[in-house]
Formats: sequence, structure tokens, C-alpha cells
Amino acid sequence: MSRPVRVRFAPSPTGPLHPGGVRTALFNYLLAKQLGGTFILRVEDTDQTRFVEGAEQFIIDSLSWCGITFDEGVHIGGPYGPYRQSERKAMYRQFADQLIADGHAYYAFDTETELEEMRERLKRANVASPQYNSITRVNMKNSLSLPADETQRRLDAGDPFVIRFKMPRNEEVKVKDIIRGWVVVNTAQLDDKVLFKSDGMPTYHLANVVDDYLMKITHVIRGEEWLPSAPLHVLLYQSFGWEEVMPEFAHLPLLLKPDGDGKLSKRDGDRLGLPFYAIAWTNPENGETTAGYREAGYFAEAYINFLALLGWNPGDNREIFSMEELIKVFSLDRVNKHGARYDFQKLNWFNQQYLRHKSDAELAKMVMPALKAQGHDFNKNYVQEVCRLMKERWSVVSDFWESSRYFFEAPSSYDVEVAGKRWKDAVPGFIEQLAEVFEEMKSFKAPEIEAEFNKTAENMGLKPGQLMQAYRLAISGQGAGPAVYEMSELLGHDEVVNRLRSALQTLGNHG
Repeated sequence: MSRPVRVRFAPSPTGPLHPGGVRTALFNYLLAKQLGGTFILRVEDTDQTRFVEGAEQFIIDSLSWCGITFDEGVHIGGPYGPYRQSERKAMYRQFADQLIADGHAYYAFDTETELEEMRERLKRANVASPQYNSITRVNMKNSLSLPADETQRRLDAGDPFVIRFKMPRNEEVKVKDIIRGWVVVNTAQLDDKVLFKSDGMPTYHLANVVDDYLMKITHVIRGEEWLPSAPLHVLLYQSFGWEEVMPEFAHLPLLLKPDGDGKLSKRDGDRLGLPFYAIAWTNPENGETTAGYREAGYFAEAYINFLALLGWNPGDNREIFSMEELIKVFSLDRVNKHGARYDFQKLNWFNQQYLRHKSDAELAKMVMPALKAQGHDFNKNYVQEVCRLMKERWSVVSDFWESSRYFFEAPSSYDVEVAGKRWKDAVPGFIEQLAEVFEEMKSFKAPEIEAEFNKTAENMGLKPGQLMQAYRLAISGQGAGPAVYEMSELLGHDEVVNRLRSALQTLGNHG
């Protein structure tokens, strides 16, 4: 009988959540929802030296914005709590002691100086990777090399110690990974990892395995960087006698820089002047706030759609998926082994697709704060019309003001390059004549504006197509934009006439 599916996202509160972390949470969430399972948030804060104030709440808030919700966790509780490892501290020692009693772990009393001397000694002997392992441990101070009474004396005296895993010598460890197939590692390549630290806290390795066992986790979906730790985790399951309930493993491919050269980092976002985190992060050390995708005008649905396709494919050519659609089609066997490029331009494309499907009323509501921040308070219907004309030209909602300001403010400057090319010869005379024609118009609708524009050009022996960009420049200050006659109708009769005359004053009446 198969067990109920239980998966967990288990971040460490050591800083803001990296996009790779969001993707890991997403893939866990999708699998849990598809299989009718339970999704858990467990905070792995065993390394107190790296703890960052506010990071845990940031992780929760980031995933909440993304639409990734939990069934159990630090913020909502559940039957297998507590879900913060620092609050589970008391239970880990008994499992470390069990490993010692069964001969799978041992006490090590080595000081930092002695450890460093060991590493230096191995380097001088040209050992490629100096480590505390099945060979070197016999020359170190531990309960395997010391007499039993000496070990007990040190323990009774309260000497500092760590508990290390006793790595078997020259054995093959097989890890079955859903994405990568069988991974085989010889224990000669592995060191005797610390399982329990001198400060009374377990390391990631012990706490992770114990918690997954106690919380009945069925699938461990995590980043590729944890693949080297998987053989140790398999050995721990075997040492505890828990092979029957060992979870299935799936190690996700790395997220790579946009050019594919190396692992993605925040510097890549900084270098391109683009957001990196899901939501704004305030550094507790210096108080500096870094805007996230939410603040930059991206849609959570677009961000999730983009992340879902980094290292996974649906088996067809579709690219646009709602969360509900992702839940239906997601499968770990379609996750790639190779790293996936984090292409910011592709994210913009996704956001653009979602933006175009928003109603004009929705977009108007979104952009109103930016409009008010600029000191404007335009009619809602007018703003909706601006959104209708402009949304095809935006990638993110935050593009609104810079791309659309001429709908709310007359241009104070004009594109120099376009003016140099178009504002010459008979153009100023045409604009002057057009202003007079427009002033006499009683109805100012797009078809009528176009008709009068063409008629005025023909009367002057000019071709309308050669005058269009100069006209656009006069009323918007730019050389490109939405349908110019619709734009003119929206701006209104008086505004267009005033702008034409203002352009003549600024750019000159003569070509």
C-alpha cells in the first residue's frame, strides 16, 4: 500500500529567497497538489551563526505572493511540529546517540588547531582532498582511536566534542534519483561528516534525515547542490533501519546566468538593472531595500509560469500555463538534468503575455498609484483608454509612466534624432496649417482626424505618410507610439491644437 504523499520545502533563514529556492518550492507544491498530497514548510535553522533576522518571514511572504501555499508549517502549525529545527533541538541528540550505540557514529574531540594541522599534513603528502575520513580518523582524537576509558573521562569532564558519522570504508552507495537515474558513489570519496555540533545543535545532515523520517516525507525535491550529500543521507537511512520509508529523491538542475556561464547570482540582476527577488527585501544590517518583481510591476502568475519552465518541459510546445494547468501536467520525469538559463528577457516576455490579457479596467487600477505619485488625478475612463492603447507596448506595469506620460503631460522636449530627420522642408508649414484646420473641427474622432490630416497634406501637395512621424513628434515628443489618430482623439481637440502650436514654437516654424 503506497503512503500518502508528503513533501516539504526546507529553506534556511540565512537571507532572502533566491529564484532557485522559489522554483524548488514550486516543484514541491505542484507535485503535492497533483497527487493530492501535503505540502510542508520546514525552516532549517540549525546554523545559528548564519541566521538573518527577517529572512523566515520574507520566505513566507515571497511564496505567498507567488501563490504557493502550505498545508503545514512554521506559520500555520500541524500534527508533526514544531516545524522550526531550532525548536526541535532536544530530539536530535537521541538519534545521534543511537548511531553511536549501533556503531555508525563516534565522538570526536579534535580542536580547530588539530584539524588544521591534519589538513596541512595531508596537503604536504600531496593528498588531493584532505579530509577527516576512514583513513585519517585513526590518527585523530576520537572515540574510535582513544581507549574507552579516555573517551569516557573526556565526556565526564565536559570536553567539547562533535559526533561524526562513521563512513564505511570502500563501499558503493547507490542513490536512485527520479531525474538522474542511479547515482553511484564509493565511500572512499566521502568524509566522516559532523552530525552533531559542539554547540548542541545537529548539522543539516542529521536534522534533515531525522525530520524527513518523523514528518513522513515521501519525496525530497531539492537543488542539485545537495546531490553530493545524498549518499550520506541514504547511509543514514540504512544505519537507522529506515530503508522501507526512505523518500524518493529528485535533484533539480541549477539555474544558470543569462548567458549560461555559471550559477545564477544576485550580481546578475544587479548587472542588468533588474529585480532578483520575488518581493522587496530590506537588509537588516544596513536598512537598504531592494525592490522585487512585485514592486517592479511583474505579475506573480508570469513569474511562476517562467520559473516552471526552467528545467522542466510539458512535452509539447505550450508556454502559457496557469497554476491550475501546471498542477495537471507537471511531472518530475520531464525535469532536465542540465542547468537552465535564467533569461530575464524571457521573463519580460511572459509578463507581457499576462499583461495583454488583463482588462483595461484592471490595468487602470494598477497604474493609478503611479499617476497620483506624479501629481495627476485623471478620470478613470481616460486612464483605461490610455491602457487600451498602450498595453501592447509594455512588458511590466511599471513601464506605464515613462512610456505614457505624454497622455497626461504635454511634451517638454522632443526626440532630437526624429526632429532632425522629419522636422524639415515643408513639415513646419504643414503642422501650422493642420493646427488651423483642427481648430475649426466640431467633431474630433479618429476617422475625421485622419481624413482632415490627409486632405490637408494633399492640398499642400504632400504625401501623408511622410508627415505622420513629424505629427506624432509634435503631439507626443516621441517618434513611435500607438495608433496616432486614436491617440489624438483621446488627447482631445484643444490639447492637440495646443501641442501642435507649442511644437512649432519649440522646433521652429521653418524647415
